[in-house]
Amino acid sequence: MMGSRERGCLRGAPVLITGVMLLVSCHGRDPERTLADVVPIPAHFPSVSFPPENPWSEASWELGRHLFFDTRLSEDGQVSCATCHQPERAFSDTSSVSLGVFGREGFRNTPTLVNLAWQPRFHREGGISSLESQVLAPIQEPHEFNHDINLIAAQLSKDPDYKAWSEQAFQRDLDAFAITRALAAFERSFISGNSPYDQWVLGNEHALSDAELRGMTLFEDHGCSGCHQDLWFTDFETHNNGLYSSYDDVGAYRLTFDSADVGAFKTPSLRNLTFTAPYMFDGSLSTLAEVIDHYNQGGSGHPNQDPRIQPLGLTPSEQNELILFLKALSDPSYIEWAQALDPR
Repeated sequence: MMGSRERGCLRGAPVLITGVMLLVSCHGRDPERTLADVVPIPAHFPSVSFPPENPWSEASWELGRHLFFDTRLSEDGQVSCATCHQPERAFSDTSSVSLGVFGREGFRNTPTLVNLAWQPRFHREGGISSLESQVLAPIQEPHEFNHDINLIAAQLSKDPDYKAWSEQAFQRDLDAFAITRALAAFERSFISGNSPYDQWVLGNEHALSDAELRGMTLFEDHGCSGCHQDLWFTDFETHNNGLYSSYDDVGAYRLTFDSADVGAFKTPSLRNLTFTAPYMFDGSLSTLAEVIDHYNQGGSGHPNQDPRIQPLGLTPSEQNELILFLKALSDPSYIEWAQALDPR
C-alpha cells in the first residue's frame, strides 16, 4: 500500500490491494484492468454494472480512494468519509450517532457500506437513487462536512495527483463532476461476500455449524427474510419496525409527507453485523441480543408498525441460535481488505 503520495505524477508507484499490484503511471493504465483487479467479486454474486457516464477505471477508483480518506472534504479539515465510515468497522462507526465538523453531533447512526454496487436506493429514508448523487448529501450537510463541493474542487485541483487522475479518468480538470463520480466508483468496490454463510451457499457444507443452520431456519420460518432478502439481506424498502411508540425522527415522512411513513426507515443489510454495533437508525440497541429481544417481543406497537412484526415466541436457546446465524453473515476478509485501503 502506498504510504504517502509523491508530488506530481506517480511513475510506476505500486499500490498493493489484496495481493494485486496496480501500477500508476503517467503514460496511462493497462486497458485490460477491471474492478476484479482490486476487489474479489464472489462467484455467486451478479456482475457489477457501472453507469454509462461513470465507467470503472483504475484512475477513477484511485482518485475516489484518496478522496474517501481526505479530510479536506470537510469545512474544518478534520472529517473525511472514513471518519464515520471506518474500514475496521465494515465502514460503520462505534458511536450511536457520529460527530461531524467542529464536533457537531449528527442525528443518526452511521450505516455500514457494503455491496453498494447493487443498491437502488441510499440513505436511511432511501430517497437518493444513485451513488453519484448521494455523495453531495454529506458534503453539504451542516452536521457532517458542511462544505461546498465547488470550493472543495478548487482547493483539491491544485493537487497534482488528483489533477492527473481526474484527467485520466474523466478527461477534465478536477471538479464536482469528477469528485462525485470518483467517490461513487470507489464505493462500488465495497463488495463483501465471503462470510461462512456465503461459503455454505457455494457448497461448503461444513461452513455453518448445526446451531447456525438451526438459526437460519428460524430466520426463514419467522419471516425475517421477508425484509432481509436475497444475497443482500435487504429489500431496500422502508418499513416501520416498531422500535418506538412515538418517533422524534420521523424517517421517510421527511421525504413523502405521508403520515403512513412516520418512523419508516430503509431495511439495513445484515451483513457484517459482528463489526457494526450499535444497531438501529439511531444506534439505540447496543447488542444483537437486544435487537432479537425487540423483535421477539413484537415491537412497541406504533400505528405504522409493519404488520409482519409480531411476537416471535423464541426461547432463549432459539434466540441464541438466531444470533449465531446473524454473526455467520460477517466477512472478516472484507475488514482485512478495507483496512488496506487507507493511502495515508
